[in-house]
Amino acid sequence: MREFTMGQADNRASQAVEGHRKAHERQGSPFKGVHHLVLNTDDIKTTIDFYSGILHMPLIHALRVPPGISRGNPPFERLRHYFFDMGNDNMLAFFELPKGEKDQADRDGVAAMQHVSFSTTPQEAEKLLKRLDAAKIQRAGPLEAAPGCWSIYFYDPHGVRLEVSYQPEQGDEQRNVDHFRQSREGMLKELRTVSDDQAWLDRVMAHLED
Repeated sequence: MREFTMGQADNRASQAVEGHRKAHERQGSPFKGVHHLVLNTDDIKTTIDFYSGILHMPLIHALRVPPGISRGNPPFERLRHYFFDMGNDNMLAFFELPKGEKDQADRDGVAAMQHVSFSTTPQEAEKLLKRLDAAKIQRAGPLEAAPGCWSIYFYDPHGVRLEVSYQPEQGDEQRNVDHFRQSREGMLKELRTVSDDQAWLDRVMAHLED
């Protein structure tokens, strides 16, 4: 009977773990999308009128944060925390901060949210354009922000930069990840400006096709 050394066993175990990791990466992310993305406002009524009235995101939950519970929430008691349905079982939420207690955020700062893009269909994008124009909300686009992907840019009443994106050729069946996924060759040139460590590059791109 052939005997294996401890080193051989460890090596096989390591190879098995690496094989499972690569198989998992090829399957994609373990997450299902955005559960909820939280932004800040200082006027919840104006926020409701914009997101429900103009963007057609229904308000689905309205609560007050219980006193004494921080969980990383803003440092104020009993804040309003409202949730909107942004489609595809994802939610957009807002904290209403007391007026004058916080400065306007710099969206271009490190750790800030630069902008958020909502996925939609070409037909719904056309409807949104009409609503934005009727409300006299300044916008940029539609323009081709990435190959085959068109975007409309605008701001909410409190200066949050928003984007709506869609792939015209996909119609009502938008497949954002499939559209944006690069090949290894397509990604490699740019990633080499980040690091020339080949082991790192192989690991980062293990889920991509040649």
